[in-house]
Amino acid sequence: MRKIRLYIASSLDGYIARTSGDVDWLFTDADYGYTEFFAQIDTVLMGNKTYQQVLGFGEYPYKGKQVFVFSNTLPGQKDNNVEFVGGDLNEFVNNLRQSPGGDIWLVGGGEIIHYFLKHSLIDELILSIHPIILGDGIPLIVKDASLQTSLKLKDVKTYDSGLLQVSYDL
Repeated sequence: MRKIRLYIASSLDGYIARTSGDVDWLFTDADYGYTEFFAQIDTVLMGNKTYQQVLGFGEYPYKGKQVFVFSNTLPGQKDNNVEFVGGDLNEFVNNLRQSPGGDIWLVGGGEIIHYFLKHSLIDELILSIHPIILGDGIPLIVKDASLQTSLKLKDVKTYDSGLLQVSYDL
């Protein structure tokens, strides 16, 4: 069965983006294991707000990958990059996990991460913690007492930039 991996960055205070969705604070001075991770996945999942933000980055970053965007308003539609999915996400994700292929990257954003956590659909979390406090923004984890989840530490990497990367199995 294919693994769903949440590979994401956050500020020290737990935000994955500014309130506007901007991620200008992310370090781009090194690879931080991204190339190796990207080679292990062949499918990308994200919410529609995240996809709209990605479209503003310039060159499309997920070329060569199958990409599904979760949307309540565009299910069944496609564009040059992605297929939009709606309806019963549990059924869709479970079918996807059973299909042949490499690992699956859950990109974000906050709402879809919440859904995946709530339904125990994440197998691994790789979190790059940037040494910056934003004070406000889009939280990695939405406050919800029903999300209590135990994690098993797999690895910790430190970088001279101050970035800390932790990997957990869920």
